[in-house]
Amino acid sequence: MNNMQNTYDLAGSRSVQHAVLRNTYWLLALSMVPTIFGAVLGVGLQLPLGGGLMTLLFLAVAFGFIWGIEKNKDSGVGVALLLGFTFFMGLMLTPILSFTLRAYTNGAFLIMTAFGGTATVFAVLATVATVSKRDFSGMGTWLFAGVIVLLLASLANIFLHIPAMSLVISVIAVAIFSAYILYDVQQIINGGETNYIRATLNIYLDVYNIFVNLLRLLGIFGGSRD
Repeated sequence: MNNMQNTYDLAGSRSVQHAVLRNTYWLLALSMVPTIFGAVLGVGLQLPLGGGLMTLLFLAVAFGFIWGIEKNKDSGVGVALLLGFTFFMGLMLTPILSFTLRAYTNGAFLIMTAFGGTATVFAVLATVATVSKRDFSGMGTWLFAGVIVLLLASLANIFLHIPAMSLVISVIAVAIFSAYILYDVQQIINGGETNYIRATLNIYLDVYNIFVNLLRLLGIFGGSRD
């Protein structure tokens, strides 16, 4: 009887994990719609969203959204806040997208390449996290520490304007957030994350940061100027 009960419990647990993963992927795909709309709107209107002050304001608004999503992660309000957040994040792509399109003759190609590269990285690493027997949970503390260092370095470089530092930050950011995909997806697979709204937020931030930093690197190494 105990073995049968354990089998039922295991099957139920896997069913919940698969449901969370499925809902996360659906919501992640949906979140790309307001992101793209926000990006197109921002570039079309040429919104002045660059500069150090705007970066600090961006962080304040972003953390406000993240706080609200966490507080409402078990309701439809959380979904609405998440979609609002992704629209806001799309708007905040305006500076880098506008610069890429203006500064490089192959800007549109670079943007599409960064998008395709990000999608490929996500697909490969999400698959690895799903099928791998390796436990990636131990990376969590180190990855969080890495993000804090990246955030501080990025804030410092707003005022220092050191090109080499920008390059290093982007390379490390791509590596850290790629590793975070392994961590976040496996958290769902192993039952460490049972809320699909919070899971979507985590993976969305991974994908967003990979795209932004990959686009910067492509501009540096593959951008064509007149």
